[in-house]
Amino acid sequence: MPFDPAAHRMLAEQRWFEDFRLGERFPLPSRTMTSGIFAAFQAASGDNHPIHYDQEHCRARGLPGMLAHGFQVAIQTAAGAGIFPHLVEHSLKAFLEQSSRFLAPVFLGDTVYPCLEVDELAPNRSTGVVGLRSTVHNQRGVLVMEGRHRYLIRKRPVSSPAPSAAGS
Repeated sequence: MPFDPAAHRMLAEQRWFEDFRLGERFPLPSRTMTSGIFAAFQAASGDNHPIHYDQEHCRARGLPGMLAHGFQVAIQTAAGAGIFPHLVEHSLKAFLEQSSRFLAPVFLGDTVYPCLEVDELAPNRSTGVVGLRSTVHNQRGVLVMEGRHRYLIRKRPVSSPAPSAAGS
């Protein structure tokens, strides 16, 4: 059988707008906020405020440790860390928007547990918007961030078969 690069996919199932269901969850890998992650974020963002990178500065202000930047927490919900982008490899048209609300602090050494959950399905003529509620909990079960992502996903082309019941 000849090799087909188009068939070389992480997940066999391609999904289209119609294949998503409200309440469907996409857990993302947990991550412990290490000093390496703090340093990488500082280098990438250019943010040099000492509350994020100076342990003694934080202790002098009564904090138990260095405080993670809000964007450092928000990026934990990047859909690319999970299976979602692999499911929509051929149907994703656009990443439309992202929002976040920060509800509790995340400190150096905390472990975060991000998740995306379908909370909006808005059909259009040939596409639809899939809204995902984003959440991040810490190791104590505290919701530290919530937000939303919205993606424009193509509807199934007439020639594409629906996924099998075994793949759902």
